[in-house]
Amino acid sequence: MNYSDLTTTLRRLALSGGEKIMEIYNSDDFEVKVKSDDSPVTEADEAADAIISAGLREAFPDVALVTEEQAASHDTDARTFLIVDPLDGTKEFIKRRGDFTVNIALVEDGVPTRGVVYAPAKGRMFYTDSTGRSVEEIGPFDLDEVGETKPIHVSEPNNSALMVVASKSHRDEATDAYISKYDVADMKSAGSSLKFCLVATGEADIYPRVGRTMEWDTAAGHAVLNGAGGRVVRFDDHTPLAYGKPGFANPFFIAFAPGVDLKEA
Repeated sequence: MNYSDLTTTLRRLALSGGEKIMEIYNSDDFEVKVKSDDSPVTEADEAADAIISAGLREAFPDVALVTEEQAASHDTDARTFLIVDPLDGTKEFIKRRGDFTVNIALVEDGVPTRGVVYAPAKGRMFYTDSTGRSVEEIGPFDLDEVGETKPIHVSEPNNSALMVVASKSHRDEATDAYISKYDVADMKSAGSSLKFCLVATGEADIYPRVGRTMEWDTAAGHAVLNGAGGRVVRFDDHTPLAYGKPGFANPFFIAFAPGVDLKEA
């Protein structure tokens, strides 16, 4: 895999998908459907998926592709694959709250090694560079010209005054019960994979997820966090969160800066 070409392609396709999403987001109305698992899907999800999938298949025809909107056709046996959530945070999109992202990642041997997370409504984009280190690009964004970038890195946490980020749409008693085990200085709520990026930039120290997610929800954010010095582990035994699982469903997990003194579930 040529990681330099990969970085350029993932960035460009994330921007292209985001441009289409914002076109629909800013329209007077858009169609919302319900999938078989009762989750919502919009024309923006489907349009962005079509753009990103076509671009990835053209650029990397020999690499397996997994996308949320084509989940029924996926091959779970590939050791290396690209994985896409074209619009993570569909509920935020529908409510026009802005906390939604475009997510594209490369998984190698169970580990997300490269990825891009683009939040078009917020004008923030995070990705791994050709060396695997994570950066935030400062907008405005151009499809072909990379703008100013700055390296990002996780915090050095103060365990007596932690910064916690949790889900905006999926917050529950189990999450609050786990967070209560820590000495918390401040709590943020965010939608979609932005929570990984807030840990990656040091704006938060820990993000626990006690709820259902799929690998396409987390892979790109996980890659960005890895490239910023962070970690993502299973909630139950604190072993690394792995990818390529049958059905692509994740267990509960914790994303964090390594200085955090993790508590047991």
